[in-house]
Amino acid sequence: MSKQPFPILSLFMAATAGRNMTRPAYAAVAFGIAMMVLLTVDPAYESAHRWVDAVLWACLAFFVFEWAVRLRHAILLQRGLAYAFSFRGLVDLAAAATIPAALIAGASPKSAWLLGVVWVLKLVPGVPGLRQLRRVMVVESASLFSVLVIFLMVVFLASVAEYFLEREAQPQTFGSVPAALWWAVVTLTTTGYGDVVPVTPLGRAVAAIVMISGLGVFGLWTGILATGFAAQTRRDNFLKTWESVSRVPFFAELGPTAIADVTNMLRTIDLPPRTMIIRKGQQGDCMYFIAAGAVEVDLPAGKKVTLGEGAFFGEMALLGSATRNANITTTVLTRLLVLDLVDFRLLMARHPELGRTIDAEARRRALENK
Repeated sequence: MSKQPFPILSLFMAATAGRNMTRPAYAAVAFGIAMMVLLTVDPAYESAHRWVDAVLWACLAFFVFEWAVRLRHAILLQRGLAYAFSFRGLVDLAAAATIPAALIAGASPKSAWLLGVVWVLKLVPGVPGLRQLRRVMVVESASLFSVLVIFLMVVFLASVAEYFLEREAQPQTFGSVPAALWWAVVTLTTTGYGDVVPVTPLGRAVAAIVMISGLGVFGLWTGILATGFAAQTRRDNFLKTWESVSRVPFFAELGPTAIADVTNMLRTIDLPPRTMIIRKGQQGDCMYFIAAGAVEVDLPAGKKVTLGEGAFFGEMALLGSATRNANITTTVLTRLLVLDLVDFRLLMARHPELGRTIDAEARRRALENK
């Protein structure tokens, strides 16, 4: 079997062709933007223009290479058009082609390199918060658009009202509706530059209404986005807990409805290594499922047992014996799903088959621990 002559290059190209940003790509964006900013500082640029130009050309060459590798990979997978017209594909194309296109069109080098600001957009797909914001804006698009319409209506009505009331008193600033639009936007956004101010009593009354309306409009936008973020976060947490519950063999035979029921009842805790979860002799009112990590059980007679992912413990507290009979400590970073006694009883009532399974396993474990 023949070996590839440049395995490191092959690995680098495979990583570049993927969806995620690579470390060299992050470095290229960081150095490229830094050099673009330094380009605008004349004293610093004059003293180090060769280094600045060299770094900028190196970053541009990297982005051209990255775009070519991804386009070739997409064509091989017969997804060339899908990649080319996707957000990532258009950003990669802009990062690789805008500066050369500007230079070919005759723009000065300093002006052309300013187009390197589009390199920042390459970070967008790799920021989880921005992906969440996009989902929230898509879900809440109807509500956000409604508030935008209200904003535009208030801006237009305020502009016309101020033009009618202030045109004779201030013909230079309120001599037309387009001129009054600047005042309306500044006032409705509560920026208040103070460069244009109504002087008539009715004009000031309208300005007060516009300022109050601005608070209401932006309050609506803020409320919609905050509610959308909270709902999206709850959905993400629910899915993560669902995945953790699904990995526990104990729930393997439950259907989707039952798993959703269990997921809503469980609460998740993350514990560092060497944290004592249960102390012998204390009263218990919950049981634990190990979603990730491992714990060590210190049994009577000096016996120690390690429980890993998918195991559970503390179930005797829910089945009648509230006194803990062993010390249990985490051995590594561990994620636990906690089922409280009250929720346990509700769960058993809804899913008798799960209750029988837990009861049988608890009896078996009780015999082993004797």
